[in-house]
Amino acid sequence: MLEVSGRLSVRHCHFCSRAPWPRKVVRMPMWAQAMFWGTLAGGALVLGSWLSWKWTIPPKLVSSIMAFGAGVLISALAFELVDEAVDGGGLWPTVAGFLAGAVVYVSANALLARSGAKHRKRSKGQQPSEKDSPGSGTAIAVGALLDGIPESVVLGLGLITAGSVSPAMLAAVFISNVPEGLSSTAGMKKAGRSAGYVFGVWGGIAVLCGLASLLGYTALENAPAEAVAFITAVAAGGILAMLADTMIPEAFEEHHNLTGLVASVGFLSAFTIHHVGG
Repeated sequence: MLEVSGRLSVRHCHFCSRAPWPRKVVRMPMWAQAMFWGTLAGGALVLGSWLSWKWTIPPKLVSSIMAFGAGVLISALAFELVDEAVDGGGLWPTVAGFLAGAVVYVSANALLARSGAKHRKRSKGQQPSEKDSPGSGTAIAVGALLDGIPESVVLGLGLITAGSVSPAMLAAVFISNVPEGLSSTAGMKKAGRSAGYVFGVWGGIAVLCGLASLLGYTALENAPAEAVAFITAVAAGGILAMLADTMIPEAFEEHHNLTGLVASVGFLSAFTIHHVGG
């Protein structure tokens, strides 16, 4: 039989004393959401790595996917990061943070390049082997982590500013991470690195991306809007520097005649997700 209480209609269960509806919805804590989404986005690196290890991906396809991912990230950092940082914390914290992020990334990348990580996203054989450049394997792993940290931090920051992870930003990071894993792993294979090394690197980075997202949420949960804007812009500056130093050169390597068009399609795809999701 049907009983009505207020707005809810509940049908009693004949086999238990309590009504089966309405059921209590258990929500994942915000900190757990931050770690989950960061790890998921980082997991795209593992997916790209697995695809590249299992099959030989044509260089032109890798280049095209890399160009698409670059366009996606450019759109995301413009509309999801810089624009929202200005709205939330003002122009000058955003400007200062963006420049700081670019300077820190370029400086760290220059140091890693000297140790053999300059071509960590290249797929054609530019990566040195451990025999040719001792310590380059560690440098490549640290460099890959350097590339992923800013993207992951902003996923956690999104939970502070909007109360949920931005679908456009999550899609942008995930889509761009797949070609990163593809291209880097192709280069690692040519350099003679083992499957244990390759998947250990990407699996570890996926976990660390989750921790970076968690840190982005917990460390700034009660921070002033200006501080959140500054850190968001730091991540945006680091991402743009990473694109210019690592992703775009690989995208241009094989498919230079169509690189701009493919990147534009990636930009528009992320822009559309931003507006539909918003």
